[in-house]
Amino acid sequence: MKYISCAEAAVKWGVSERSVRNYCAGEKIEGAVLSGKTWLIPESAKKPQRSNKSIKNNPLLSILKEQKNGGLKGGIYHKIQIELTYNSNHIEGSMLTHDQTRYIYETNTIGIDDKSVNVDDIIETVNHFRCIDKIIEKSNSVLSESLIKELHLILKTGTADSSKDWFAVGDYKRIPNEVGGTDTAAPEEVHEKIASLLESYNRPGRKTLEDIVAFHVAFERIHPFQDGNGRVGRLIMFKECLKNNIVPFIIEDDLKLFYYRGLREWPAEKGYLMDTCLTAQDRFKKYLDYFRIEY
Repeated sequence: MKYISCAEAAVKWGVSERSVRNYCAGEKIEGAVLSGKTWLIPESAKKPQRSNKSIKNNPLLSILKEQKNGGLKGGIYHKIQIELTYNSNHIEGSMLTHDQTRYIYETNTIGIDDKSVNVDDIIETVNHFRCIDKIIEKSNSVLSESLIKELHLILKTGTADSSKDWFAVGDYKRIPNEVGGTDTAAPEEVHEKIASLLESYNRPGRKTLEDIVAFHVAFERIHPFQDGNGRVGRLIMFKECLKNNIVPFIIEDDLKLFYYRGLREWPAEKGYLMDTCLTAQDRFKKYLDYFRIEY
């Protein structure tokens, strides 16, 4: 029998090497054998199909809704509010510390030492808490333009940007922008491109993690808003993971450069971003293990 490597199987199946190794370790590839530290995969092996759990049987989502509605402190809902908000804002340049973010969430006040604090950082932190509530509330809804715009409206309301005539809060950009030196969609193209992206993404069938990440890449390349695209995009990924009963993930600050590299290199090599998201997902599983939540 002829064997191929994990790297060769990853190219053949259009997934990351890490995914292939996980398939092997989980005994999902018939005939795969471990030789030393290397997996050997039969050349004729088929790509494993992801098992789809019922959306109704999503322990994490049920617990998040229960803790959100009950105002429970110290649980997984509390943890996600602080970790997702701090890390997503920090990637975009917020100077608030993790402790300050936690303090704002837990006490609705802020502790300030001898350093100045940007008021917008505080406003966007509070607004991001509300965005998380929105994606939990709308977790099972079909992803739509109206929800995407609503997340942007919530995030940017009350900020300095919201008082600028040229800045459209809760609506698409009016002035061309770029991200990381790369061109993005022109303002007049945004509606059509987002509508086309959603039409393609919302076709019937459950989504895989790679489907969700691919949507995120396309969304960020369109860059539909004047500012706030990254945070809205990461909120969408979290929502869609909840909707499809996939363990969600938080891109933490130490993964930022790998995340940016993955976004940049996606057309040529999907594995960079997929591996970053899988690393983040492994970290999130530790939260679920701690709170004894099945996944």
